[in-house]
Amino acid sequence: MIALALDTTTDRLSVAAGWPGGPVASREATGARQHAGLLVSLVIEVLAELGTTSAAVDEVILADGPGGFTGLRVAAAWAKGFTRDRGLPVRTASTLLVRAAAARAEGRLVLGVASAMRGELFVGGYRFAGGGVSTVLEPTVLPSGACLPIGDPVDVVVGDLPETDLRRWGLAPAGVVIGAPEGLPEAARLIDLLDVSGATRLVDDVGRWEPVYGRPAEAQAKWERLHGRTLPNPAGHQR
Repeated sequence: MIALALDTTTDRLSVAAGWPGGPVASREATGARQHAGLLVSLVIEVLAELGTTSAAVDEVILADGPGGFTGLRVAAAWAKGFTRDRGLPVRTASTLLVRAAAARAEGRLVLGVASAMRGELFVGGYRFAGGGVSTVLEPTVLPSGACLPIGDPVDVVVGDLPETDLRRWGLAPAGVVIGAPEGLPEAARLIDLLDVSGATRLVDDVGRWEPVYGRPAEAQAKWERLHGRTLPNPAGHQR
């Protein structure tokens, strides 16, 4: 079995291939503008490292957001094209869970966080136990100064902001904080999550599926502010 994993939710493009418990090959490239240009070449490289080609891929798994709009669109479009003719399954996992998986340990409550711009954070809470993961806090936007909407103490916070910034939010006053660069999501973690109950979701209709952007793109937000109404049928409207 070979799964092909993609994370394009940040300025770092991350690609991996393999299967839980087996060899995993991974590649990374930094720079949001390189996502479209380098994705295919990195896919070829990771498969070549495993001594195989795209014909041997059994499924595709993506970090489906929240994250950068353009990066998410690049991965979604490529995955749809790659899997359509082959009839391959597509699985997804929240990029916040992929971040949290960096601190995966039995019984831990881990927050995955990412900048939502405008002084806000994307936050998701996950507890790892018994070979599975449960979502304690669905991915949400946390405004500056807002209280975390969960009562349980947080053990670890993982995000790509500097550790000092994460501590300033007070998300885990007595816990461990993992900041940049270790807090970036990695495609290899997506491979590992295939073996974790409750971590991934099978996409029922790949053609109609869209990533979870987390909030409207800036251009959409400006249009809606200008016109005083919701943009009809924005990208990602159909799920």
